[in-house]
Amino acid sequence: MILLVTPSDRAGDCAAALRNAAGEEVAIAESLARATALLRAQSYAVVVLDLYLVETEPDAFGTMIEHLGMAIPVQVNLATSGMQRMVREVLSAVRRRQCEEAAARRSAIGKLQSELNGMVTALLLSTELAIEASDLPPATAEKLQSIHDLVNNLRMQLETAKMDSLHVSRA
Repeated sequence: MILLVTPSDRAGDCAAALRNAAGEEVAIAESLARATALLRAQSYAVVVLDLYLVETEPDAFGTMIEHLGMAIPVQVNLATSGMQRMVREVLSAVRRRQCEEAAARRSAIGKLQSELNGMVTALLLSTELAIEASDLPPATAEKLQSIHDLVNNLRMQLETAKMDSLHVSRA
C-alpha cells in the first residue's frame, strides 16, 4: 500500500496515477499529522511526500519520519513535477529497495552457509577421529557412525541449498 501525503487539489489524480502504475492501493493524507496517524495504524510500502509539507512543517516531518517503519520515503515537488515524473520516482525507489533487500538476503544466506559449513566440517572431523579410537565399545562406535552419517547428510543438504540459491540469484 502507498501513502500519498499532500494538501494538493491534484491528490486524487496523483493517487490514481500511482495506483495504475504500481498496482497498489493508495491512501491520501492531507497533512503530516494525518500521515503520522495513518502510519501508526498501518504499514505502507511507500510514503510519497509533497516537498511543500516537508519544507513548511519540519517538526511534523520529523515526527512522521519516526513512524515510517520499513516504508520507502519518496519526496516529490508536486507543484512543479508532473504525475509521470512522480510515478517514475516512486517506481524507481521501489526497484532500488527490492535490489537492496535481495543483496542483503544473499549476503546473509552466504554468511550463514559459511558458518554452517565450518561447524559441519568440525563435526565430521570430530566424529571421524572418535570413531577411529580403538578402545570404543561397539554401541558407542555405532552411535558415532550414526551421528557422522547425519552430519554428512546435513552437509549434502547445505550444498544443495547453496546450489539452488545460486541458480535463483542468477535468474
